[in-house]
Amino acid sequence: MKIGLINEGKIPADSRVAFTPEQCKWIMKEYPHVKFMVESSKHRCYTDQEYTRSGIEISSDLSACDLLFGIKEIPIENLIPSKTYFFFSHTKKLQPSNRDMFHDMLQKNITLIDYECMEHPDGARVLGFGFFAGVVGAHNGMMAYGKRTGSYSLGRVHEVKSFNRLIHTYFGLIIPNIKIAVTGSGRVAHGVLEVMNLLGIHEVEPEDYLEKEFAYPVYVHLKGADLYAKKDGTDYSRKEFHAYPENYESNFPRFIPQTDILMNGIYWEENIPRLFSMPDLQKPGFRITTIADITDDKNGSVPCNLGDSTIENPVYGVNKKTGNKTLPYVAGSVDIMAIGNLPNELPRDASKYFGEQLIKHLLPSLINGITSPIIDGATMIKDGKITSEFKYLEEY
Repeated sequence: MKIGLINEGKIPADSRVAFTPEQCKWIMKEYPHVKFMVESSKHRCYTDQEYTRSGIEISSDLSACDLLFGIKEIPIENLIPSKTYFFFSHTKKLQPSNRDMFHDMLQKNITLIDYECMEHPDGARVLGFGFFAGVVGAHNGMMAYGKRTGSYSLGRVHEVKSFNRLIHTYFGLIIPNIKIAVTGSGRVAHGVLEVMNLLGIHEVEPEDYLEKEFAYPVYVHLKGADLYAKKDGTDYSRKEFHAYPENYESNFPRFIPQTDILMNGIYWEENIPRLFSMPDLQKPGFRITTIADITDDKNGSVPCNLGDSTIENPVYGVNKKTGNKTLPYVAGSVDIMAIGNLPNELPRDASKYFGEQLIKHLLPSLINGITSPIIDGATMIKDGKITSEFKYLEEY
């Protein structure tokens, strides 16, 4: 069996990889019938030379490979007919920007297995870069607040190269007595909480957060039952909320007058209530000045997300009266950090973490030819045909 690692062709190019050189080397040692080929790349976080030193063949042609692994969407001209691909296709929500790619994969008899759709029996995601998205997003949110207020200074994540070095930049940092709301319960939220704890920010219960001020920085961790309330006044049910979110409304506005920074890590779709509305920005009690929208849905759970920011320019402002985009850190605005590829600021750490998940949850089934419900449930296209699980994509 030959496994290929593709060169990321989407612009801007993603520097993450599905398997690190050391992971490829370990796999080939444990499974002698498996060989890796790596498409040459100038922007990958691991160089061609690092793969070569691990005994991996570098090639510009992966047509001999049985399985092809990437990270982001693949340009149409790079798709090889009749191959099996693993990557984040961003087509599950019928995203218009990737419709042509999806059509081309059907026409080329390709099999598409989407990382995003790999789930455990209880619906929890198997794979993802969410933890490092949470780490980088939380850091950038704290950095933005420091720049806005001048109360402390944090540098950029990508300048320190690794998570371990990032931790060292927090030593001795004094955070003022601010209040931070962290939303979500998945990998993203866990990454945010890691940074909160590394910075010495204390967790408090929702009731105390709403009623008290503190002599030290605090955060509150808000999950589904804290964020949403049933319209008819009955109790929140996680199962019902995910099945019928239209029966619920946001309960987050009560936290707004007590919050300086919002770290948003919740999953969102069109029929899920937004955390607040654009008119809320104009209300006197809108205390939030900095939003790290790590979920990053344009006009989504955070309605003043006006679109992606970039690693080069991570923060923009939104005028609270007009709703228009402004420069960051100006009076009468709220600052938005909404980078779509946050883990790219720690690409080597994120890649190692991701590859470990692939080895643990996918590789044995793939290599041994065993049927896997996780893989089957994430197969959007099989030999050029949409699978039964994703029939709703036929309109797409």
